[in-house]
Amino acid sequence: MRTAVLGAVFLALGLVAFLAGVLTGAELVALVERVAPVLGFVVALTVVAELAAEAGLFSWLARTCSRLAGGRVVVLWLYVVVLAVACTVFLSLDTTAVLLTPVVVLVARHVGLPAMPFALTTVWLANCASMLLPVSNLTNLLALGQLGSPAPLTFAALVAPAAAVGVVVPVAAIGLRYRRQLTGRFAPPESEEPADRVLFRVAAIVTALLVPALVSGIEVWIPAAGAALVLVVAFAVRRRAVLRPGIVPWSTILFAGGLFVVVEAAHSLGLADLLGSVVGGGDSLPDLLRLAGGSAAAANLANNLPAYLALEPVAGSPLRLVAVLIGVNIGCLVTPWASLATLLWHSRLSSMGVEVSWGRFMLAGLGIAVVAVPLAVVATVLVL
Repeated sequence: MRTAVLGAVFLALGLVAFLAGVLTGAELVALVERVAPVLGFVVALTVVAELAAEAGLFSWLARTCSRLAGGRVVVLWLYVVVLAVACTVFLSLDTTAVLLTPVVVLVARHVGLPAMPFALTTVWLANCASMLLPVSNLTNLLALGQLGSPAPLTFAALVAPAAAVGVVVPVAAIGLRYRRQLTGRFAPPESEEPADRVLFRVAAIVTALLVPALVSGIEVWIPAAGAALVLVVAFAVRRRAVLRPGIVPWSTILFAGGLFVVVEAAHSLGLADLLGSVVGGGDSLPDLLRLAGGSAAAANLANNLPAYLALEPVAGSPLRLVAVLIGVNIGCLVTPWASLATLLWHSRLSSMGVEVSWGRFMLAGLGIAVVAVPLAVVATVLVL
């Protein structure tokens, strides 16, 4: 609800900017043409993820991991790592934070394991593992257009070094911090049949076909919309009650849309020039470290989406744009509001009775960010 209210406020500010002549009609039309496919993809993929979760796909994946672990806690955790990375890369960070987190926590509780190592794994990988593909993060989709809309695999090659660091550092941190809790054995749970086998199979097939389609080079909103349509029809036939308005992320769309308008107005007033004097220019390693650090600071002060939108015009080159993405994607681990995925993750945990100490969370996130952000920049420079 707060997100929706903020979005409405931002849109109102955008209207004021338009009426005051800060934004022209042509600028608004160009903005809509750029962001409409991005927001359409977000809507379609959210519907796919929500309906796949309703069909039991994520629960089945988590239970399968617990059975394949053979009763070894560390192996189960490593399976969760793989599942969280795959879910983030192909189905976006919000899917991991919102839909995978409660399933993983329930599995951990069911086999008598502490929830926090698994919960932190999902939230940190939701953010840090969201570098690799355009579909992994809304900021990546925006950057794709700035790069001239290359093929998804071309984008992946550009950000792969940073993406690897974004996975390795938080996994190493969790493995070290919770090394005692991640040892030992547990009793694997018994298998459970999906409540509706037909819906489960449809969801599994649609998701399996969607993953390669998202990296095929087709505009990503097209296969996502097709997958959403198939699942909506399947649920309309078998479980119509699930098709409620709430499966569409209205508040997220309103929030993002409002931010786009406000930041565009701010750029018209000279925001890019001001930020350029703070983060500097150039493609040398010190320049890129400065830019990534400034991007991370901006994300934690405000939020990673407005931070990206504000800093995008000062990128100036593909290498600098990657540095911005490193800062806003991998560096947004300190404050709870730095990433919408973190706030959604906390909301799901609170509803399950899992307490999170924000002080410890922020301190741990700071430790990961100050290591991962510069390492990601260095890896990018060395490889590219």
